[in-house]
Amino acid sequence: MQARSALFDLYGDHLRARGGRAPVAALVKLLAPLGIAPPAVRTAVSRMVRQGWLDPLRLASGPGYSITPKAARRLDEAAARIYRTGRHSWDGRFDLLVLAAPASRRDRQRLAANLTFLGYGTLDDCTWVATRPGEDVDVLLAEAGVRYERFTAAHAAGTPGAMGVVRRAWDLTEIGRAYERFAAEQKPLLAGVTVRSSDEEAYAARFRLVHAWRTFLFRDPQLPPALLPERWPGTSAASFFDRHAARLRPAADRYVEHCLDANNRLARQKGR
Repeated sequence: MQARSALFDLYGDHLRARGGRAPVAALVKLLAPLGIAPPAVRTAVSRMVRQGWLDPLRLASGPGYSITPKAARRLDEAAARIYRTGRHSWDGRFDLLVLAAPASRRDRQRLAANLTFLGYGTLDDCTWVATRPGEDVDVLLAEAGVRYERFTAAHAAGTPGAMGVVRRAWDLTEIGRAYERFAAEQKPLLAGVTVRSSDEEAYAARFRLVHAWRTFLFRDPQLPPALLPERWPGTSAASFFDRHAARLRPAADRYVEHCLDANNRLARQKGR
């Protein structure tokens, strides 16, 4: 688990609801159960500041960092997809982008990762398609300096034709296998976390569960049911995730509050 990715998870799943800010000492403490060392946390924080995801600020308990408006939008969208609170019906139309791809390979890779996160798949090197318009796609392409045309399209052959487009844009077979691997890998890890486990153990297990599930934001565009294969593995995987994420949430929340409170108590003691 990379420190930068873990920080996104931490802010999105725990700190966003608590004001989106935390002292750096608490960030270090909250990532320690994941095996992430303090220098890696501080390096990742500095990088996220440079990239416009975090802003430094001075808290009563010491130096800290808060999410920027850009980060808040990204985290809220990610949360809606992770917990599927923003499911939209499909009107039979695609959002179609025709891009003038960036010249450098690194810029193309970064752009591809961001478009994939927003739910777009590729029909060819310059053509991207999604079953719902990405809210931030115009801002993303403008910031990347990419020239593009954007269309709304409906397949003349209806849903059967649309399903053909989907299978060109995404490898649904591989995505389905990834869901099956996810459940198979997580089951033994979660089985060891019971009511007798400590809050820290439950927090770490849930963090890893959410972290593993979050990778599907870059794989699965969350297609409407009409375009999915029968007995789609993502459905059972989502039920598995929801069940265990909810089961471990109370203990995980207690651990987060403990770390934040401990940092505040230490700051008050130093201020006396």
